[in-house]
Amino acid sequence: WLGLQKIYSISKQGNYILRIELQDWRENRRHIEYTFSLGGPDTNYTLQLSRLAGSIPNALPERTRLRFSTGTAGEFNCPENQQGGWWHSECEETNLNGRYVTPRSRGRLDRSKGLYWKPKKGRYYLLKSTKIMIHPTDLKSFD
Repeated sequence: WLGLQKIYSISKQGNYILRIELQDWRENRRHIEYTFSLGGPDTNYTLQLSRLAGSIPNALPERTRLRFSTGTAGEFNCPENQQGGWWHSECEETNLNGRYVTPRSRGRLDRSKGLYWKPKKGRYYLLKSTKIMIHPTDLKSFD
């Protein structure tokens, strides 16, 4: 991971797109893209998203300030039951920073601690791999 402070420093230089690429255990690959803003350390790296496009249903709330949470005592605490820090809203929608859980671990308890994407009205996508990337909205400026 690049780190929240570095991503914040990059993203405050202009307008960026957040792209999330997911691969499940059947080798299916899907993605979703958002315009986003990321707050600094004084906001707990609050993330705000607006979906642009993608081949997978959205599982993150749009236009809602999502605070990054690591499970530290005293803060919004979805990770106490899940592994890894993430921008949780309802503790069930997605976790791309959980434990690496293989399909043999089918129990609900194990699944919720792994890498997964879960749209509001959909099933869990247990994931083999994830990529989270950002790029400027204006790629022509890099020609």
